[in-house]
Amino acid sequence: MSNKLEQLKTMSDVVADTGDIEAIRQYEPLDATTNPSLLLKAAALPQYEHLMINAREYAQSNTNGSSSNQQQMDMCCDRLSVLVGREILNIIPGRISTEVDARLSFDKNAMVERAKGLIGHYEELGFGRERVLVKLASTWEGIKAATELEKSSINCNLTLLFSFEQAMACADAGVFLVSPFVGRILDWWKKSTGKEYTSDTDPGVQSVHRIYNYYKQNGFSTVVMGASFRNTGEIEALAGCDRLTISPALLAELKADTGPLTQVLSSGSSVSSDPAHTLSEEEFRWGHNENAMATEKLAEGIRLFTVDTLKLEEKFRQ
Repeated sequence: MSNKLEQLKTMSDVVADTGDIEAIRQYEPLDATTNPSLLLKAAALPQYEHLMINAREYAQSNTNGSSSNQQQMDMCCDRLSVLVGREILNIIPGRISTEVDARLSFDKNAMVERAKGLIGHYEELGFGRERVLVKLASTWEGIKAATELEKSSINCNLTLLFSFEQAMACADAGVFLVSPFVGRILDWWKKSTGKEYTSDTDPGVQSVHRIYNYYKQNGFSTVVMGASFRNTGEIEALAGCDRLTISPALLAELKADTGPLTQVLSSGSSVSSDPAHTLSEEEFRWGHNENAMATEKLAEGIRLFTVDTLKLEEKFRQ
């Protein structure tokens, strides 16, 4: 029997959740995703040193001011993100997800501008926008930025998604893809309740089931990509989801397991008790605010990505 990774690839599109080129080459995913935390890890690898130098020199020649100039730092980080993305696109057949600076998560216009800048970098390096997903935090402003970007054929990956209200608003906005953070939802509930959860009772898994069924039942085209997994049990409980972005460690576990894998989700058998509804801004903010887990994890995610971006900037200064 084939291993579980091979079986999973027949049910869901497998996406590598890493910036490690060798890991991507080994597991042969369709797509790959990066974020500031993964980019920071990649920047520490010797094989990426030349990309750091390239990004710094590019920023110095395309901006004015000293190395402490924020505009130059922004360009350094964006250029490095795209250079890493280019290396990955040379390996995978699909798309790379590249993140907009988390510090802009509440500024729609700034997110739109930086997203277009990232696409400009990719096009300058010979990759069309059809190979890229721009990642934005699933704030109200992020979702509105995605609405505008999608109209310019810039497809978006709405990340840091924890509440059903976020998922509903993303579907209404016509975004290309959403990334519900399964493992971080589980983390919150374990800490909050002190309980242990099985794959059947995992609140992160249940969240993705609800979103997936809502989208399929109501005819939304937005792709659902489960993310941030803590164990392979969560992944197996979502077999059949449109896409699953998985870390190299968990990809290795799936590849080593030759047991049978059952498809759990399918568009043909989806059933949802949630009727389609377009949320107003007030409904979105109130519903999301009422979800303590989602409110806390969204804010925490933005803060953590910001911390890693600042660390990456310090590497450039050094």
